[in-house]
Formats: sequence, C-alpha cells, structure tokens
Amino acid sequence: MKAQILKKISPVESRPLELIDIPIPQPRAGEILVRISACGVCHTELDEIEGRLKPELPVILGHEIVGRVESLGSEVTKLKIGARVGVAWIHSACGKCRFCKEGNENLCSEFEGTGCQANGGYAEYTVVSEDFAYLIPDRFTDSQAAPLLCAGAIGYRDLRLSGIKPGQTLGLFGFGASAHIVIQVAKYWGYEVYVFTRSEEHRNLAKQLGATWTGGVGDEPPQKLDCAIDFTPVGETVPNALRVLEKGGRLVMAVIRKRTPIPPLDYAQLLWDEKELKSVANITRKDAQDFLPLAAEIPIIPEVQEFKLEEANEALLLLKQGNIQGAAVLRMD
Repeated sequence: MKAQILKKISPVESRPLELIDIPIPQPRAGEILVRISACGVCHTELDEIEGRLKPELPVILGHEIVGRVESLGSEVTKLKIGARVGVAWIHSACGKCRFCKEGNENLCSEFEGTGCQANGGYAEYTVVSEDFAYLIPDRFTDSQAAPLLCAGAIGYRDLRLSGIKPGQTLGLFGFGASAHIVIQVAKYWGYEVYVFTRSEEHRNLAKQLGATWTGGVGDEPPQKLDCAIDFTPVGETVPNALRVLEKGGRLVMAVIRKRTPIPPLDYAQLLWDEKELKSVANITRKDAQDFLPLAAEIPIIPEVQEFKLEEANEALLLLKQGNIQGAAVLRMD
C-alpha cells in the first residue's frame, strides 16, 4: 500500500513526509482492517511534524479517517465487512484505570493517539480495534465525514467544557476546521457567537454560518463573552481573549501545543473576578459517538478542500499558512 511516512522532526516547509510502499497491515484479534477513502488534515499533525507533540517515529500521521471494513481479525463481533467507519484521535486506552472507568479515557496514562503512537490515515489502509471505530451516518460523504472525527468531535468537547448556558455569549478565537463546525452546533443550540480571526475570508465564512459579530483577535466585541474557545496556535491570543471575557467566564484552550508561549498574565487585569482557563486533553469515544448523530441531525456539512495522498505536504503547508478554507482532506482514490 502507499503511505506518507514521517521519519524525523522537521519544519513543514521542508516537505517532511515521504511517500513509500509498505505491506498492508493485518488485523489482530478484535481489530479490523480499514481500506481508507479519506483522511482529514489537522493542526495536530503540524505539532507532530515540528516536534511540539512527540510522535513515535517513524509513523503514518492522520486521525480523521473514513473508510470501509476490508477484513476482520478474530473475535470481531460488532462490525461487518463493507461497513463504513471512522477512526478518530483516540486509538486505544487501557480500559482498567480509574479514568477509563469514570468515562475519562482521554486522561488514561496508556492513551494512544491515532497517527502519533499508532499508525494513522495518511495511507491506503489502517488497522484499529473495532471498539474504537464508529459507524458514519449516511448523510455525509467520506470527505465531509473526515473532519467531523476530530475537528468536529474535539470541537464538540470544547463546547461542552466551556460550560455555556442558554442566553450566554460564546467567543471563537480562530476560525479553521474545528471552529467552523463548532459555530454550527452553537447556533443550532441557540447561542450568540462572536468570531475573532485575522482572515477576512474566514470572517465572511463565519458570517455565512451565523456569527453575530466578527473581528480581529485584538478587537473589542460589542459585549463581553460569557465563554470562549481559543483555537489559535499562538500564545498571544490568551490575554486578548481573557480581556474580553465576562466576570466568572471560562476560556477553553483547544490547541494541544502553542507555537509561541503564552505571555505573562496580569492577574488583576486578566484573571481576577473568577475567570477560568481550562485545557482540553484528547477526546473520548463517547465524544465521537455523541457528536456524529448530532452532526447528522443538524446537519453539519463541513466545508472541505480535497487533496490527493501525494499532495499531503502541500496541504500541510497551506494549513500552516492559514490558507485552508474550512478543512483539508486527503482522498485516497
């Protein structure tokens, strides 16, 4: 099979992925072999490539995988050959620790990320436990479904962790793959959404999707935000977001690693009045299981820009430059 392999930490500009031919993996007990049709391109891959998040090298990146079950390992009981499934960031967890038992398997010390500790979807095939694969609703094409598995599922988790309540205002800082899905959920639930982004093109998309107001990251919105989610890759966004947060408001940090550090925060000016900062670590299976039917109900139709598997390096560079409208998706066919 063809696969894009990351062998060493490098700048994205160096085109670090190498397209090679390797044997098709074989499913073990409880696993399925998935013939991949589409895989989303995520900011987390930028972090892995450039070393802000340490993958186990060499590795096949990609954790927004859509495909069909090609073959079954022994002891597989839930899925059949031909089923259309998705694979998300959570590749496995121990299932035995207190975090797993409490439904917080995202915090498991044995958590493995797809495309990080286990090979992912920048390839024609992958294997995964049937317990960590999700049936894809018929409403979506393969390309539309791919970003729902991370940008959508983690965005859904971000929104829930923000603690937003009916009648409150939500701020979205950055408007890429995840934020353009989150706004659709927030509007469906009846929230007022304010979008902060440097891109005029992204502001126009935000308005089309129902944003009450759009502006730059340092701009003053017409009213304070009760909750906010920071999707940007730079630390400088944090004080800007805290500055426009209402008393008792919460800022959720959606990005695993920032390219630049968060500046020193003046407590009296930015954190007083019981404001909160909350991190988000990975996702659980329940996030994907709950979000996919909701996305079909709304329905959320992600804006996607398609690339061939051979064009993975180009897609990643455009993503780093902020030149992807919506979400980038690799097509294997």
